[in-house]
Amino acid sequence: MPLQRLAVLVAALWWGGLSALSFLAVPLLFATLGSPAVAGSVAAKIFSLQCWAGLVLGLVLLLILRRWRGEGSSLSPVALTTIGFVLFAMLLALLQEFGVAQNIVTARASGGNLRLWHALGSVMVLVQWLCAGVVLWRLAAPTRTGPV
Repeated sequence: MPLQRLAVLVAALWWGGLSALSFLAVPLLFATLGSPAVAGSVAAKIFSLQCWAGLVLGLVLLLILRRWRGEGSSLSPVALTTIGFVLFAMLLALLQEFGVAQNIVTARASGGNLRLWHALGSVMVLVQWLCAGVVLWRLAAPTRTGPV
């Protein structure tokens, strides 16, 4: 039971952080800073921080789920699907940090397709948020005895 509570807490921090930063803090930057260039620079730092936090929290979740299995619970297909959501969100965070973010910087400097890279980055953040939400929903299920 303590591992389930810890897993729910970590998943809630992950989903809540994505929610607060992506859907509140970043739009607020653009609404209040006045300069899109300044807001964009700060937003890039926030998204980078969010990426690393997501990777750390995802890794912690994977370790909790592994240890949970070690307590005698077997991994069901549902549990494997939950782990798949964690891994997919982590992969998206890595791709966003080392692929999309770099292309946004390059497009901004060279006049490339900035709109495409921003849209792709936004979709990736949205999918990460959905994955973290699914993980939180599954882990917070009240009748579960093992990882889901």
